[in-house]
Amino acid sequence: MATLKINLSYIHDNIDKLSDFTNSHSCEWSLVVKILGTHRETLKELLKSPIIKRVHSLAVSQWQTLKVIKDIDESMVTMFIKPPVISNVENIIRYADISFNTSLPTLQALNEEARKQNKIHRVIIMIEMGELREGIRREGLIPFYKSVFRLSNIEVIGLGTNLGCMLGITPTYDKLIQLVLYQQLLEVMFKRKLPLVSGGSSISLPLLKKGKIPKGINHFRIGEAAFLGQSPLYNKRFGELHTDAFTFDANIIELYKKRGHSDDIISDAAIGHSVIADPGNEQNQLSLEEPSFRAVVDFGMLNVDAQNLKPFSKSVSFFGNSSDMTVYDLGENPKHYKTGDILSFKPNYMAVAKLMIDRFINKELII
Repeated sequence: MATLKINLSYIHDNIDKLSDFTNSHSCEWSLVVKILGTHRETLKELLKSPIIKRVHSLAVSQWQTLKVIKDIDESMVTMFIKPPVISNVENIIRYADISFNTSLPTLQALNEEARKQNKIHRVIIMIEMGELREGIRREGLIPFYKSVFRLSNIEVIGLGTNLGCMLGITPTYDKLIQLVLYQQLLEVMFKRKLPLVSGGSSISLPLLKKGKIPKGINHFRIGEAAFLGQSPLYNKRFGELHTDAFTFDANIIELYKKRGHSDDIISDAAIGHSVIADPGNEQNQLSLEEPSFRAVVDFGMLNVDAQNLKPFSKSVSFFGNSSDMTVYDLGENPKHYKTGDILSFKPNYMAVAKLMIDRFINKELII
């Protein structure tokens, strides 16, 4: 069975280093654990370390993960970081201490459910600042907050924005200073404190290091840097973080020398991808004229997207895949691979996230 190896000691060390870094800039941060899905064993080992107490909260985008976290450690502060579905408000109130919101009807539903559960639910209002994803329009800021402040069981603790996730909008100083000014305006107008200004994520870390983040931005939501050691701003390692906490091992289930092209009629029936169907792909500079060794491995498109995996060996390159098998070209097989051996890959963020929720992929914890 293909295996995702997870080095918890590297992840814990990354969390510790990020806590030191954010503390040095007088900021708090939430650890975004959505990459782990609902894998209880990994979450349990993650929460066992006292290092986890250095983060403000654990943040996710699926309430099922919130439930697993609360089952493991009820005292852990949890944050739901996408606008909730109204039909899920019971679970959000039950398992999330804080949620991000953009819709007044949803907030009203959360307020009613919080009243039923005898709770005060904390919220952060997200503002649209160019990413064109979630967030209220800036011109509607004052009336929106005025309506939310009237809700009896909702406590507004701040405001935030999302940048970089969909369009890749860079969180510039000028853009983020607007968020700080909105906080100041709201506090003066309504005479209420809004302690959290959540304007950063892993993409913001290099800018924070260079002093290009306004001092009023005091909360960050960090996932990729904690687990993969890099910032998506440049897709490079950040500081001294570990970038090798995850390794994906696939088993070779067949290895033969085969030709690189097919003389048969190719139809539209294929559900997979191959360099034969796309010979111009610059990622796969293969000579399709000469036979070469091909390794068939035990994962396919249903498990993970091959383009999100980087083979550790330079002699291994993608040839094609289908629903449950993938073929790699080994050239003349200089590493002398054989059936039963393992091909190892470095997965990116999306690969890890997909592999973690796949129950057919084995997970091996390295503690």
